[in-house]
Amino acid sequence: MIGHLPLDEQLAALKSTLSRNEVLLEVLNRMAVLELPGWYLTAGCLFQTVWNVATDRPSTSGIRDYDVLYFDDHDLSWEAEDAVIKTAAETFAELPADVEVRNEARVHLWYKQKFGVACAPFTSTEAAIDNFAATTCCLGVRLERDGQWRVYAPHGLSDVFNLVVRPNPVLAPREVYEIKTARWLRQWPELTVLDWPSESAAPAPASS
Repeated sequence: MIGHLPLDEQLAALKSTLSRNEVLLEVLNRMAVLELPGWYLTAGCLFQTVWNVATDRPSTSGIRDYDVLYFDDHDLSWEAEDAVIKTAAETFAELPADVEVRNEARVHLWYKQKFGVACAPFTSTEAAIDNFAATTCCLGVRLERDGQWRVYAPHGLSDVFNLVVRPNPVLAPREVYEIKTARWLRQWPELTVLDWPSESAAPAPASS
């Protein structure tokens, strides 16, 4: 199984697997032209493409959207982010998929209102990815100027290839994890979804 291969072979397998999703490749290529600071194509469209290929489904099956994150803390206004969103909308206008582009430097401004818990300002796109509700979601890919793939996977790739969903109780509430995993199980019943840890088992917040 790919999830038991050495990391360099898993990285090669990830690129090969994701390349079977033509929409995903088009998003990567078009985003590379936009050159947003610290951008990554991330989360669902990546690991769900892997799940689809692993379970012999069409590569785009069940993928709701393609999330692109970037990090620009020079202007935290909604107007600045909205200008980027509108430019991206024009870039992807003819693509048969919803592409959502968001500035992770602004997340702390709206996170508590949406999810009920406070979020400290992120310092990078990678830091934002670190806080996704499941470690399996903590995955980002982008194309560099030289055409090379840059992969950010702080928890590795084994769970992704092994169809294991593991909670990441560092920011997102338990409810977010359980809503997401319930939907994923309906689409990919082959998944192994691990339970959210009890309070006593949850890791303590990192000290400053």
